[in-house]
Amino acid sequence: MSYVSESSSLNKALRQQYLSLPQGTFCQVTYVWIDGSGEGLRNKTRTMDSEPKSIADLPEWNFDGSSTGQSKGHNSDMLLIPVCMFRDPFLLDPNKLVLCEVLKHTREPAESNHRNRCNKVMEKVKDLHPWFGMEQEYTLLGVDGHPFGWPRLGFPKPQGPYYCSVGADRAFGRDIVESHYKACLYAGITISGTNAEVMPSQWEFQVGPCKGIEMGDHLWMARFLLHRVCEDFGVVATLDPKPMTGDWNGTGCHINVSTVQMREQGGIEHIEKAIEKLTKRHAEHIRVYDPHGGEDNKRRLTGRHETSSIHDFSAGVANRGASIRIPRQVGQDKCGYFEDRRPSANCDPYAVTCVMAITCMLEEGEDAHELE
Repeated sequence: MSYVSESSSLNKALRQQYLSLPQGTFCQVTYVWIDGSGEGLRNKTRTMDSEPKSIADLPEWNFDGSSTGQSKGHNSDMLLIPVCMFRDPFLLDPNKLVLCEVLKHTREPAESNHRNRCNKVMEKVKDLHPWFGMEQEYTLLGVDGHPFGWPRLGFPKPQGPYYCSVGADRAFGRDIVESHYKACLYAGITISGTNAEVMPSQWEFQVGPCKGIEMGDHLWMARFLLHRVCEDFGVVATLDPKPMTGDWNGTGCHINVSTVQMREQGGIEHIEKAIEKLTKRHAEHIRVYDPHGGEDNKRRLTGRHETSSIHDFSAGVANRGASIRIPRQVGQDKCGYFEDRRPSANCDPYAVTCVMAITCMLEEGEDAHELE
């Protein structure tokens, strides 16, 4: 039996008594941001006199960056700039969740703020109408770090019966998965599906198709909702790319990519051109595809467990052991999209979509450094 948090055993019916109290015209707005690790999310809530209708109604705010790994104590104030607003599935309407960029006191983007540059790149390639979809895998753990539902001693049965499974002996944590799915739909996140994955206690949800910068915005907020739902159930969702050593699948965040040219008749030609460009920049993409310059993915991209080798670039139709997979239907239709299977589960979707747009969508010789 996995250990769940003490907080999850608190009286939720009593909590609901307070949450159902009327709040008049006031609105609770929770600001959410990425911390200095580039992986963690932080949040705090403020009261507004009325419900904000758009980002323009939301004021900038600040926080102590010395407590989030984003500044020094002697000059600790960091700025929160609202960029995307969602409905709050925990406090319900009219309350809001707001994703924010983090700026320094000089109004330069914080080191972990990859959205700022990504937005400039997406503006540059907007005429190509880029669509992205990302497949976020994660693993459920008890608060002791032991996989949720795994035997206290020993291991579950080998992989095979768990992928897209049903049954108490093979699908662990479905309550969390379905609660998260509903929370995303309520919030307005473009979530498109979910399924149990190959390793027991490993799940996936898909976000997209999203246009340009929306990919990062929606995936980061979906991650926030995942952690928040898991908090209520007393378990932990980890995005570690290889949470269990041995003969167990790792955890990725595959990205699906298309432009208007790829989606049109004969678009396979543009897909192949993009793949050729990716071939030449494999090492650079690997450095961007996890928050530690490729070190995390070394544990995952081994050439086993439905992965390619981190050292080699490959592509193929319907090949889940390749760096780039062209879905079989795309191969038959000669248009559509391609899937890059290299990004790790803990990647920053802003960094991933940004480098993807730079490599595949900017013209050769166009200087991406001017977008810094």
